[in-house]
Amino acid sequence: MPAEDNVPFPVRRVDTASLKALAHPLRVQILEMLSRYGAQTACSLGELLNESSGSTSYHLRQLAKHDFVREVEGKGTARERWWERPRGAIQIASPELAASPATEEASRLVTREFEHSRQAVLADFMAHGSESLDAEWLHAALISTANARLTADQLARYTSALEAFGHRLLEDIRNEGEQEGARPVQIHLNAFPILGVPASAGSRARMPRNVERQNIQRQNTQPESPERKVP
Repeated sequence: MPAEDNVPFPVRRVDTASLKALAHPLRVQILEMLSRYGAQTACSLGELLNESSGSTSYHLRQLAKHDFVREVEGKGTARERWWERPRGAIQIASPELAASPATEEASRLVTREFEHSRQAVLADFMAHGSESLDAEWLHAALISTANARLTADQLARYTSALEAFGHRLLEDIRNEGEQEGARPVQIHLNAFPILGVPASAGSRARMPRNVERQNIQRQNTQPESPERKVP
């Protein structure tokens, strides 16, 4: 998450009480549906999530108590309320939440649910995008991976700059208003250290530990010959 003054939207830091209210798989899914498709009723959310409207209505009210969702002003009736997610980001990770095993596990639950949702929509696009979308949409979409060796400071500078730029560009596009032909689009950004790889002592790149162990095992089991000596 970049510094809050670098992004054009509010960033909410979740406290213990609100985290406990959010730490339910269906509530995370409700937030995801509202983020993805915009305002919904309890009935339409039930259809999206294959749940009863009574269940989604209950969880919406619990989320509303902690300001994760709100009623849409001027829309709906007493019998059919419309709900939306307030503008802004939700920051789950914090030293305060990590200090308690219970809140740390709740944070992991919420993060896992959001990540499962991201993986599901990406897998669906990769499996069915070519048969469901026109060529212009496939050309506009991007799935990209880059690898580098960075320090923690370099990674922080990269992610902060990239996320701040991306959010500001997206905000400019949103300010243009919804255009004809628009459809829901989800944008993912992941940048993280690969586990199992030791930090460099200098400029010499190191192989992952499991690869080093495999190479050592091969060296120890391969017979020597005049043409090839195992060092």
